[in-house]
Amino acid sequence: MDLIEQANKILDAPYPKTTNERIVTSRAIKDLNLSLFEVFKKDNEKSIMDLMKRLTEVKKKIDKRLKGRT
Repeated sequence: MDLIEQANKILDAPYPKTTNERIVTSRAIKDLNLSLFEVFKKDNEKSIMDLMKRLTEVKKKIDKRLKGRT
């Protein structure tokens, strides 16, 4: 699947260093999660849900950094 390959590519990539890279990565993860969820609704595969959880963890870290540590 192309979506799973994209997700693995994002997860294997180093942590984004610049603010612009963080914004782009965060948006890409959001779009990818929504697409994976549509596939998950049809297949109900546990591996897809695990992948979505890992992507969400990365997105939370990026968003926390973007918003500041207050």
